[in-house]
Amino acid sequence: MPQPPKHGDKLPILRTQTGTWIEATSGARWSNGGEAVNMGDRAMFTSILLGLMLFSGSVFSAELDREKLEENEDAQIDKEEPTEEVVSQIVEQADPMELQSGVGDVSTTGDCKDDLDTFCKDVTPGEGRLSECLTNQQADDEKGVASPTGKKLSQPCVEELRDFKMERSTNINLDVMLAEACKSDAAKFCNDSNLYPEPGAVLTCLREVEEKLSSDCKAEVHRTKKEAAKDFALDAMLVELCEDDAKTLCPDVKPGGGRTQQCLREKRNSLSWDCQEELFRKEVEDADDIRLNIVLFRLCSRDKKKFCSDVKPGFGRAKQCLEDKRNEPDFSPECKAQFEKMMVRRASDFRLDTQLRDLCREDIEDVCGYEKDSLDSIAGYDGRVIECLQDYKDELVAPTCKDRVHKLTERSGEDIRMDRPLADACFEDRKRLCAGVAPGSARVLRCLQDSREQLTYECRATLFDQEVRLAEDIDFKFPMKKACNKEIELFCKDVPHGHARIISCLQSHDEDKEMGPECKAEVKRDEVRTAEDYRLNYRLNKECDMEIDNLCADVCSPFQGQACGGTVLKCLRDHQENITSDNCKKELFSVEKKQGNDYRTDAVLKESCVEDVEKFCVDVEPGNGRVHSCLLKHRSELTPACSKAEASLNEVQSSDVRLRPGFKACGEEMSVYCKSVKPGKGRMFRCLQSNMVKTDFSEKCKQQIEKKQGRMASNWKMDYGVAHNCKKDVESICRSEKGGHAGAVLKCLAENHAMLGKPECSYEVSRAARMALWQYRKGAAMTQVCDDDVSAFCTKLPSGKTIRSVGVVGNCLSANLLNLTVGCKKLVDIAAPADVAKEFNSGFASISLMKKISELGGTSAPLINTDQSGVAMVTVTGWVALACIAALVVVIFGGAYYGYRKVTGQDKPYTLVLKGGDM
Repeated sequence: MPQPPKHGDKLPILRTQTGTWIEATSGARWSNGGEAVNMGDRAMFTSILLGLMLFSGSVFSAELDREKLEENEDAQIDKEEPTEEVVSQIVEQADPMELQSGVGDVSTTGDCKDDLDTFCKDVTPGEGRLSECLTNQQADDEKGVASPTGKKLSQPCVEELRDFKMERSTNINLDVMLAEACKSDAAKFCNDSNLYPEPGAVLTCLREVEEKLSSDCKAEVHRTKKEAAKDFALDAMLVELCEDDAKTLCPDVKPGGGRTQQCLREKRNSLSWDCQEELFRKEVEDADDIRLNIVLFRLCSRDKKKFCSDVKPGFGRAKQCLEDKRNEPDFSPECKAQFEKMMVRRASDFRLDTQLRDLCREDIEDVCGYEKDSLDSIAGYDGRVIECLQDYKDELVAPTCKDRVHKLTERSGEDIRMDRPLADACFEDRKRLCAGVAPGSARVLRCLQDSREQLTYECRATLFDQEVRLAEDIDFKFPMKKACNKEIELFCKDVPHGHARIISCLQSHDEDKEMGPECKAEVKRDEVRTAEDYRLNYRLNKECDMEIDNLCADVCSPFQGQACGGTVLKCLRDHQENITSDNCKKELFSVEKKQGNDYRTDAVLKESCVEDVEKFCVDVEPGNGRVHSCLLKHRSELTPACSKAEASLNEVQSSDVRLRPGFKACGEEMSVYCKSVKPGKGRMFRCLQSNMVKTDFSEKCKQQIEKKQGRMASNWKMDYGVAHNCKKDVESICRSEKGGHAGAVLKCLAENHAMLGKPECSYEVSRAARMALWQYRKGAAMTQVCDDDVSAFCTKLPSGKTIRSVGVVGNCLSANLLNLTVGCKKLVDIAAPADVAKEFNSGFASISLMKKISELGGTSAPLINTDQSGVAMVTVTGWVALACIAALVVVIFGGAYYGYRKVTGQDKPYTLVLKGGDM
């Protein structure tokens, strides 16, 4: 008997007495009399096989046909399969199986015989090696790669190869290489007896725990997944449950290329329940690797090489890269279209997103466990878990999970198809209103938003929910981010993303000259939309949540699907004195500032004044308070609703000059003269008024002060101090004047100054009278009592001054105090500061007494009168006399005390002497 060949020698051919040649293969399990024997290398296999044959009574004559091999080295020796049964049971969790062709490979004598001689003559049969060789050739044929011989696989061989793989997929023991690599893993993870009856059950189990497998087993499992991805028939479980559906729904689909799976996915709604469930399992299984989506991989292979050549496959990395690059100019449209189909499908269920599923595993359980548990075993088609993660983004723990959820929210803001709940809720609306609008770049979303009033209730409500979600970050507002890319870099470069910070930054610069028209239009559009419901204002909604519950709970109930409009914002504005949160006050102030700048950002006023704006201000460009100024010019002609809305806004603006756009002209004055003044409650305006006689006070700022003073003089509610301190006195003393002519209430309060109950009210009325005289206007209700006196005594004015010049009338009336009519003199007395002694008790020198008196009187020159003899004398009366007396007392007592110290020697100089010693 010839010696066994050495490892690496050409494989010996064993021949039985009947003339059948058997090739010795390593790694197979052969059954003899019920006892399985695992073969080692080829030489050992030869010896053991001969021993088994002899032991069973069979007589083998083995010889090496070396001479024949040497004579025809390049020729493929005819190999016939053994007639004896060869059983494999490497994996005990699967049924024992008779190996195909006796060696677990394609038959060497069937339809592939000639193809094997052509393409695989140097390949050793067994363990699927011939199958692999033929498969590689088939792939080259499909790619158009010519073989050295110029031939292609014959169709009969293609079909036989497919049949071989189909049978092999039904049991892991038929796939020798897979079985050997995964023997231990199968015993560890797939030992459930319930797996046994199902075809391919053990392999399916291994696929489900792929992350836990050993490297060798994982590699073999991935090979089977690639094969099954190409051909529906090579996934035994899928065939078992979807074969009838495939025959019925996809009868003309050519096998291979992933075409059958694609057909089944496209007709998912028509599939049987079992087939839907198994097809979804396959989708989840293949989601992490683009190579397992054959159609996608084929269309995107060039883009993968071009844009993502350095990205390793697996864990969705290649998919993420292509997703990020799909809008590049050179990206192929075929790949983009197919890729976006995959993204749309992925949006329906978190399990189809490998990265989300793995990065958010714990957060999904902790935050969205209820939604996850409520899903069916197949895709839920509603994206509930993804939506939950987006809504509770701030509660997520894992930073990587937050990043992934952020990315998905960004995608949904760009394409409605990536938001499955919204896409489904608005399906009919999209067809009816946006049929010609191409998806992507937020175009469909914009179409639905612009058609909001025509949407069905379900679509409108779901769209609103998405808008609330997208309000959190500029990244989610695709049109604004795209239009403002330059402005974000210019104005908001150091502003962190999230919590609408960049959106707020852009809004604060919407009137800047550097703001481009496209960006400005998008920012303004967003401001107007945000004003329509407080929930669309992310920052205010977050900071004022508790305040809204406490102060405005009855105004709007968002939990009942109620659209709040601007009612909640108005409620907060009306109750802002009761707001305790500083952050809420800050956000509300920002809203009020926008409302004063553009009437469209006040939803209540916009609705109330729509007809008035159309009638009086149609040609006025919104912004910078222009429409408000226009309406103010026509205030006597406005509709009651508009007049009331404008008055409400003006009352709010009375508390802080920063709420009026025009007072931007006073920015320098506020920083120079009022830098220590806390804004709010009218304090800043009073400071500006008291400094407007300064030489370098700008004319533009003076004009704004004069306008505001005019509004205050005509309406007591526009004067913050009077409005907030005299409510009770107005109700008790001047109630009848509330509905009278402009300024009637202020006139009433001044006339009844002695009857006012609250000292605070007396003080504010006194101040209002002083400012009214300071900025005198003929015919004004409060100062009308002095009109005749002004005509009588104030005709001769300093050079360059007029009646309307600041302080001129106040100075004139003070100088002629004794000659004034009773009513006017009373008004001048009322205009005195409430605490004159305090004003004077400041240690000023007697030489500046007259100047101080003049300042207290609200004039810029001493209160001097001239008698008929031409002798100048000081004329003092009323509060001015009181001021003089107070000053005189200070001077007299001060002089007496100074004389006393001189006489008693207490006011002597001294020398400070320091002694040494222990120091």
